[in-house]
Amino acid sequence: MLRIELMPWDKARAHASPIRFAVFVEEQGVPPQIELDEQDALSIHVVAFDDETPVATGRLLPDGHIGRMAVLKEWRGRGIGGALLEQLIKAACQRGDAEITLSAQVHAVPFYLRHGFVTEGDEYLEAGIRHRMMRRIL
Repeated sequence: MLRIELMPWDKARAHASPIRFAVFVEEQGVPPQIELDEQDALSIHVVAFDDETPVATGRLLPDGHIGRMAVLKEWRGRGIGGALLEQLIKAACQRGDAEITLSAQVHAVPFYLRHGFVTEGDEYLEAGIRHRMMRRIL
């Protein structure tokens, strides 16, 4: 049974860090020192659990930027990423944000387009991976 929880970093860290490491560092080759930053403590985090197993995570920064969205490979394609994104959008709305932004890996752009985002600017490289900036007005 899928369960999604919003939580502060002190509670989310034990669940989110292994997911982010598996997806970004091990799977995509992002340098480990890039993965953790001071923004985590300032962000609202969401973690998805399948029964008691953490399977996906994401965060909402104070400036309305969504980041660190990661779903473990074996749980992809089940709608978990969309459910996480909707929880983060809801949190942004409740906080009073007028818009949200994110930096999407190019392969994930269609996913975000389906969730009401639009692309902005040109592609750019971040940690060796092509990205596009995206925005959604709330």
